[in-house]
Order: sequence, then structure tokens, then C-alpha cells
Amino acid sequence: MKFVVSSSELLGRLQSVSRVIASKNTLPILDNFLFELTGDLLTITASDLETTLRTSIKLNQVVEEGSVAIPARILTDSLKEFPEQPLNLAFNKEQNIVEFTWATGKFQVPAFPAEDYPKVSQPEGIHSISFSPEVLLEGINRTLFAAGDEELRPVMNGIFFDLKTDATNLVASDSHKLVCYTRTDVKAPEDSSFILPKKPANILKNLLVRAEEDVTISYDNTNAFFTFGTYSMACRLVEGNYPAYRSVIPQNNPNNIIADRLELMNAVRRISVCANQATNLIRLLFSGNQIFVSAQDIEFRIAAQERLSCQYDGPAIEMGFKSLFLAEILANLPGTEVNIALSDPSRVGLITPLTTDSEFEETCALIMPMMITQ
Repeated sequence: MKFVVSSSELLGRLQSVSRVIASKNTLPILDNFLFELTGDLLTITASDLETTLRTSIKLNQVVEEGSVAIPARILTDSLKEFPEQPLNLAFNKEQNIVEFTWATGKFQVPAFPAEDYPKVSQPEGIHSISFSPEVLLEGINRTLFAAGDEELRPVMNGIFFDLKTDATNLVASDSHKLVCYTRTDVKAPEDSSFILPKKPANILKNLLVRAEEDVTISYDNTNAFFTFGTYSMACRLVEGNYPAYRSVIPQNNPNNIIADRLELMNAVRRISVCANQATNLIRLLFSGNQIFVSAQDIEFRIAAQERLSCQYDGPAIEMGFKSLFLAEILANLPGTEVNIALSDPSRVGLITPLTTDSEFEETCALIMPMMITQ
């Protein structure tokens, strides 16, 4: 294998796919990038067995085709110090080394057989759906923060793609909070679903920022395949049945408060400094077009309170929430104002934005209340 490539373009692609590589791999070969050159197309692969990410570069100067595995860390660390310039890469099969040369120097790294690199399994009984990169990125951004991290309930540790013939729902929950992002303009040919783990969701979140082409998602019961532009990603799905999230979303909470999202979020963050470190409990009293936000830690004799304006003319109601969860939800909702729908202090609160970026978009968030002790 021998070719010429731009140093900055190669580094950019390597940094993108290197996010897949685990800090401790069960197979030593997974500490490497797989380089495969066919014709004028160079494909670079990184994997941790659960997730595999590929990207391709079209080359102008190819001398010899081939494939080889190259140590990831030393290659990326070396390329970070290079200015933009052409690099010549040559694989010496006899000595099992890859040599990089440029105008004023060269360096070499050990090489490993491409045959030792794990192969990506092909899907069976596949379903398919397409997203624009903006819509998929928005859905991941709105929901990923709410995903759980529980060993005993792995189905909560990802984003649930609930694909219907009339709409698509992305849902995430850790049992204390839940976010549902709905797009009525993205429809599946048949009802289906899968649970995307957090790691590939985070990888997509970084890649989709620069994506321009639509994202095609192909999936079966075990794996999902994401294809867009010069990237393709295969990942193992979370196995199991996601809880019936629709049944926990309240439909007729009678007490509706309209508040400025950023004002409330900042107030919660300020007041939570004085909250009990063990419970992180913050109180919200809604009364007479005002929200009274308060927290205290009796043990350390600290307390804080703040008053905000809102639109509410119902009966006074006081709720307790975990301040971290409430601040997270407010930070990840769109729009300048939110509607907080409440029933009573023992039932979940429903928070929705008053306005959205698109007429085809709906977002709602649930937060579990905490018991208030006098």
C-alpha cells in the first residue's frame, strides 16, 4: 500500500473516528486504525467491537492498493504537530512497518495485519428510515442528557427511537426525568423501534454538526447502521423492551404556569448552591403570578430564596424538585418561555416550550417531584 494524502485532512478524519476507540480494549488490534485502500478511495475504520465507525477519503495520488492496521494514538499524536503538507505513506510488508515521509523528514510506526481486525456483521431483516442531519442532531441534543446509567436496567441507558407511520419519537429517561422529542414530518414505512446506546449517540452528536447529506438509518433487532456523507457507523443496540413512556405523560394537569425559561433556570442554579448536598432539594412555590424559589441546608445553616414573575392565576401550589434535574431540563428545552403543568405535589410535573423551531416539532419533559418536609 502506497499513496499521498493531505496531512490536515488525514488528521481530521482520524480524530473523528478515534472517538470510538476505548481506553482499554479486550483485543489489542482495536488500539489501531484499519486503513484500506481500493482504487482511489482510502477507508479508515475504528472499532471497540460494540461500535464501528468508518470514513473515506478520495485520493489523487495512489501508487499501490492494500490494507494495514496502524497504531491509533501514536499516529494522531504525531500528525497533530504537522503543518498542512502532503504526506507519503508506504507499507513495508517484509518489515511490518508503515513509513510516512514528507519534504524534510520521515517517521515509521509498526504495522499489523488487516486480517486480524474484526469484521462488521451485516444486518438481517432490515428496516430503514432517513433523517435530515439537523433533525437527528436536534433530537439527540434534546434527549441524550436524560438517558440513564443503570446496570440493572440497561434499557434506560440510551435513546429510544419509537418510529411510527405518522410520526417519529425520540425518548430518553433515567426514571427521575423523561424527555420526548416528536417529529411529525419524519415517518417510518412501518411501526418499529430500537434503543440507541449513549456512546454511539454521542459520536453522532459530534459528527452531525458538520453533516450536509441526509442520514440513512438501517437497523434490525441487534444492530443499527448510520450512513451519511463520507461516514458510516455500525453499533450494537440495547436489547430489551423500553417502558411504556406514553402512559406516564400526564394529559390534563390543571395548573399551568408560564415562565421565562432562562430566568427560571438561572434562579434554580443560583439557589441550588444552598440546597442540601445529599438531596439537592429545591422548593418552588407558585402563587399569584409569582414563583418563589428557595433552598436550605439546616446542617450548615445556609439558605437562599428568590422571587420571579410568571403568568399564573390558579391556587397556590408548592413543589419540590431535584435542582440538578430541573436545571438540566430547562437548559435543553428550546424557546424563551416554558409552560409548567402541575397537578399536585405528589405527581409528575410536565414542562413544555411555548414555541418551537418548527411546526413539525414537539418537545415535552417530565420531572418527578420530591417530598417536601417542613
